[in-house]
Amino acid sequence: MLVKTKAIVISSIKYQEKSLIVKCLTQSDGLKSYFVPNAFSAKKSNQKIAYFQSLTLLEIEANHKNKGTLEHFKEIKLAHAYQTISSDIVKSTIVMFLSEILHHSIHEEEKNENLYLFLESALLWLDAHDEVANFHLILMLEMTKFLGFYPDDTEIDFKFFDLKEGIFIPFQGTSCLSEHETHLFKRLLQLKFDSNQKVFAGIERQILLKTLLSYYTNHLDGFKNPKSLEVLKEIFA
Repeated sequence: MLVKTKAIVISSIKYQEKSLIVKCLTQSDGLKSYFVPNAFSAKKSNQKIAYFQSLTLLEIEANHKNKGTLEHFKEIKLAHAYQTISSDIVKSTIVMFLSEILHHSIHEEEKNENLYLFLESALLWLDAHDEVANFHLILMLEMTKFLGFYPDDTEIDFKFFDLKEGIFIPFQGTSCLSEHETHLFKRLLQLKFDSNQKVFAGIERQILLKTLLSYYTNHLDGFKNPKSLEVLKEIFA
């Protein structure tokens, strides 16, 4: 089946000497993996490989056999050429980190257009703005709406947040954040991408990042902390 759709590159892995296996979140069909033969041998290989950098926005035409095997691209072009992400060390590190988060979080091969549109909009916002210190935290929290475990804020006035249950409770159980961590988490729940980026100090961002990773670990089977985590911590130290 020939499909034309927009897609976000989640990951690309070198296969043997010359080829790539590229995982994309497509607007039309959700998560798809593609085989790119001779990605490193064509005359325009540098241009070709550039399409498959983390979280690149593409427009693709592809043959989808939908048999659980690797699919194949017919045509590829950039849907949006990033203006700042590749050249800004902070943004490029955020993108590297978030691509790993998405790789370990999205597993179901089914259409999820709302998730696609959210990520596309968020990445365009990141490319267009300079103050982005809380971007990865807000995106990770917003992602839980699409992954099925967004915090229940019905009792947000309670002092403790239970990571396993995803609710606020009046006493501190074994799977709860501390009162201070819960306070920071409540503040994060109020933020949007265009909120004041200086609302948290560096150490508070580190606490929130640890909190979100623990929250993901509690709710996603097999979730792993990204290898780029330490690099991200260095950037925001």
